[in-house]
Amino acid sequence: MGEFEVHRVRFFGLVPAGVRCLACHPRGPRLALARTDGAVEVYNFAFNYFQEKVIPGHESRSVESLCWAAGDRLFGAGLSGDITEYDLSGLSAARGVDGGGGPIWSMVASGTGSQLAIGCEDGSVKIFQVVPGGVQFERNLDRRKGRVLCLSWHPSGTHIVAGSIDFFRVIDVTSGQTVQRIMVNHHVEKAKRECVVWAIALLSSGTVVSADSFGRVQFWDWEQGTLAESHTVSTSAALSLAVSEKEDSIIVGTSTGATYQLQLLPVNLDGQEKRWVRTKPFQFHSHDVRAVAHSPTALISGGLDGHLVIRPLMEKMQKKGYDAALRKFTFPHRRLVSCARKARLLLFQFSQYLELWRLGSTEETGKDGEVLSLCRMPEHLVQLKSKGPEHIYCSCVSPCGTWIGYSTASRFHLYRVRCEGAGVSLRKV
Repeated sequence: MGEFEVHRVRFFGLVPAGVRCLACHPRGPRLALARTDGAVEVYNFAFNYFQEKVIPGHESRSVESLCWAAGDRLFGAGLSGDITEYDLSGLSAARGVDGGGGPIWSMVASGTGSQLAIGCEDGSVKIFQVVPGGVQFERNLDRRKGRVLCLSWHPSGTHIVAGSIDFFRVIDVTSGQTVQRIMVNHHVEKAKRECVVWAIALLSSGTVVSADSFGRVQFWDWEQGTLAESHTVSTSAALSLAVSEKEDSIIVGTSTGATYQLQLLPVNLDGQEKRWVRTKPFQFHSHDVRAVAHSPTALISGGLDGHLVIRPLMEKMQKKGYDAALRKFTFPHRRLVSCARKARLLLFQFSQYLELWRLGSTEETGKDGEVLSLCRMPEHLVQLKSKGPEHIYCSCVSPCGTWIGYSTASRFHLYRVRCEGAGVSLRKV
C-alpha cells in the first residue's frame, strides 16, 4: 500500500435536523419521517430499512403530522395551516389545501383511509374527504376552546378523540357533537399547573390512552368518564405514543430521551384478566422523543437529536439474524461533502447555503499513525447562500475546483470559481 495523508476535518459544523413525526404504512413495509426543517423521508422495511425517498425541506413548510391514506398516498400538515400531499414520484410537495382553522397541530386518517381529520389552533376538528387529485373539505365537528394537539380515530370510524390542554373529548363522527369531555387532572388535588395532553389513542375496546406533560400514561373508560389505570413513566413529559396493530403493546416517548414499552399481560397464568405492565426504559436518544411508531416486528423512535432508532421485538422474530439487530441511523443518507482533489478544496452542504474550504497542509514527515502539525491552517474561502425558500437538495464541486453546482427541488444553479490572490470570486453561469 502506498503512502497517503489522512485529513481530519473538524470544521464541518453540521447540526442535524430532528425527527418531528413518524407514520408507518398501515398495510405496507414503509415508514414516513418528517424532520424539523420540513424534509420528508421514506424508509423501506422490506429491503433492510434503506432510505427510499427524500423530499427536501422548505422554509414555509412545517410538518407537525404525517399519515398514509387511500393506499400509498402520503399527506402532511403543519403550522402553516395547509394539508399537503406529497408526490412520491417527483419528490415534491404536489398539492396543498388550506385547513381553514389556523395552524394544524395534528392529523389522522380513518381506518379505511378515505377521510382525514385535522386538529387546529382555533379548537376545531375538521373532516376532509380524500379524493383523486387531493383532499376536499367535508364538514366541521364540534368546536371547543383550546388548540387540538392530538387526535385518534376509532378503528370502526364512529368516534374521534381529541386531546387539548387539561382535557380530552370524544366526538361522535355521525352527529359531530362531543359526547364526553374528561379532565385529566380531576383526580389530582390542587393541580397548580396545566396538564398538556401530548398524545392520545382510542382503542377498539373503547379505552382511551393518553400521554401528558406530567409523564403519565393513563387508560380511561370514556363511556363512564373514569380512570382505569395510570402509569407514571417519567418525571418529565410523555410526548408521544403508538399502539400495535393487535393493541397489546404501546411505545411511549419522553422528553428525557427514553422510550418505554407497555404490554397487556394476563394477571394470572391461566386467568382472563389482563393489565398493562411497563417494561424497562430504553435510552437511545439524548433529546426529546417527539415521534414513535409501532410496526408488527419493531419499536421505532425518532428524537430531536436527529436519530432514528429501530428496536426489533425479539418475541416476534422467528430466528436470530441481521433482521433482529438494533438499528440506529445517526447520520444523513445523502452526500453532504464533496471534494476537489486537485485543488484541495472541500464543499460542505447545509440546508440553505454552501461553504467552500481549502484544506490545510504540512511540510513535516513522520511515522505511520503520527499526527503532523500544520504549516497552513484550513481556510474558509466563501459562503454561497441559496436564494428562495427551497432547501438545497444536492451539491458538488468539480475535481479541478473551478465549478460549483447545486440544485433545489425546482432549479439548478452553476457557478464559476476564480481564485484571485488571497480572495475567491464566484460568477453565476
